[in-house]
Amino acid sequence: MPKKKSGFPYEVHPTPMKGKDGRNIVYARPARGLKLDIEKIDSYCHQHYKTADGELEYVFKQFVKCASELMARGYRIDTPIGSFVPKLGLKREITNADDVDDSDVQLEGVDYNPGKIWNKAIEGWLFNGFHRVENPNVQELMQDTEHLEQALKECLKRGFVTVKAFAIQAQLTDYSARKQLEEWTQGENPKLLKTRMGHTDIYTAI
Repeated sequence: MPKKKSGFPYEVHPTPMKGKDGRNIVYARPARGLKLDIEKIDSYCHQHYKTADGELEYVFKQFVKCASELMARGYRIDTPIGSFVPKLGLKREITNADDVDDSDVQLEGVDYNPGKIWNKAIEGWLFNGFHRVENPNVQELMQDTEHLEQALKECLKRGFVTVKAFAIQAQLTDYSARKQLEEWTQGENPKLLKTRMGHTDIYTAI
């Protein structure tokens, strides 16, 4: 559970872009591994904000049910936590608007615009500022062939590997993990075969 006086934990990682001194520009991001699901958030609210046990989880389920019905009717949903807009696309390339038929239209997801409410709300809790968490040097790890090979071996024990799984096992960012996995799919003798499964890319040994 969150600690009130620990400060906002963050990590620093390099980007592919070079700065004026020729070195990689770095960026800050929230420390990995800190994640709460709705059940734990519900429990926290019940303990610290006096909500009924299970209330928050129930409200979210009802909101998704209700909002999805209204968005299916074409409505934009404006809420205290931001707006939700159904995103549409066409199944094929069409250059003449008159040629678009109802069967050509498809739902591509939902665009969420949080506005600035989260910035103000979160900033109100940053009493102790930010706290840097030491993280592995991604550039050094990317040069460690033995480390990368061992991480891949561990991931492939389940039969396939994803970017997220490899990033965690090899202690890399998602960007670096994907870059390495893609590299293993290239060349005359690739190590991996990339396959699209739903919204996720999976890599299997060749």
